[in-house]
Amino acid sequence: MPALKKILVIDDNPKILEDALPLYDYEVETATDGLKAMNVLSNNSDFDIILLDVMMPNMSGWDVLKEIRKNEDTKDIPVIMITAISNEEKIVKGLKDGADDYIVKPFVIPNLLARIEAVLRRCNRVKRESLQINVDNVKEINNEITKKESAVLELLTKGLDNKEIATKLNITELTVKTHLRNIYKKLNVKNRTQLVLMAMQLNSK
Repeated sequence: MPALKKILVIDDNPKILEDALPLYDYEVETATDGLKAMNVLSNNSDFDIILLDVMMPNMSGWDVLKEIRKNEDTKDIPVIMITAISNEEKIVKGLKDGADDYIVKPFVIPNLLARIEAVLRRCNRVKRESLQINVDNVKEINNEITKKESAVLELLTKGLDNKEIATKLNITELTVKTHLRNIYKKLNVKNRTQLVLMAMQLNSK
């Protein structure tokens, strides 16, 4: 089994990536602003790739990128910039400053995963075997999910919240939460983000 790839996510709101990326065999560490990121990197530069948000407090992503490229220990770590601004001039400048790629918010996880894989491959990092969640055992567990739990899961993947699911299925919100807890245990996921990603992966099989 290949070693997990280590990603440093530098973002003032890293929760979605922090929840999602481990499902795809990435080991994730986070820093919520540029100064914290530099502190992390000063103690540990052993990352395969960095996901770097542009707009952050204390220190912008562009300034962090410059510091990363100036440091002998971090200068070769691939960096993907995450930006909410699709300004071509700024993006080109970022690439010239040393970014390996960029992705514009809002983005979907499969798109980001494809870019991560491409950058790792381009930078001669070890290529992961697959972008897919390992569902070999999950399919068997999925057979244990009841019809009502399956209905809750289907509505969840469509973006409905607990109240909307309760209304659709004519049950209480408390019952919805109970079903979700049971599903979490059966699919061995920790939160709603992981559950939705797992459900989407299973539905694609």
